[in-house]
Amino acid sequence: MTMHQHEHSHADHDQHDPGDVNRMAASATLHCLTGCAIGEIAGLIIGTAAGLSNPVTIALSVALAFVFGFSLSSLPLLKAGLGVGAALGVVLAADTLSIGTMEVVDNLVMAIIPGAMNAGLVNVVFWVGMMISLTVAFFAAYPVNRYLLQRGRGHALTHGYHGAQAVGSGARRFIPSIGTGALVATIVAFMVGGLVVSVADELGSNGDGGAHALAAVGAEVSTCLS
Repeated sequence: MTMHQHEHSHADHDQHDPGDVNRMAASATLHCLTGCAIGEIAGLIIGTAAGLSNPVTIALSVALAFVFGFSLSSLPLLKAGLGVGAALGVVLAADTLSIGTMEVVDNLVMAIIPGAMNAGLVNVVFWVGMMISLTVAFFAAYPVNRYLLQRGRGHALTHGYHGAQAVGSGARRFIPSIGTGALVATIVAFMVGGLVVSVADELGSNGDGGAHALAAVGAEVSTCLS
């Protein structure tokens, strides 16, 4: 894609109706949210397994959130024939503000929810807190992405490359096409699975029957939501 074509695609974004901008902003936000969720969960798993302190675990999770977020956004650009350096340059300009907003809001919400930061991976409070924090992060980052798209920035910088055919003899690559919907479904399934395992652990670790354990789970969920 030439510079003229790329600039033309930016002009086209300015002419989109509000419905188009809203859909594109929602898609861009979901895409960033998926990378953030993968990175954060991976960081928490590593931090918990290695016995790292909360600040170190949070720093690792945030770093991995950026790594996975930038990596997912780079795939369609690499498939379109951009070099790694050029793709990363576009993605850094497009996604940094969105991912940064998500990480600040997500960690702030997790810090506010009682016990969420110190809860282990096999803990109802952790998974409910993660679901709440990621949901709040989505609604915080959505207007950011919408604002950027309206001005031809953010994901507007990458949109022109999506679905483009690779050109040039060195541009043919076997880059996987991963749909945002499939990624989101995977993350949701993983988080629901973690919640189910946590509930099962609560039930199994209580020796005097399931009623008391279920009451404890309900109390923990209520604490997260209050």
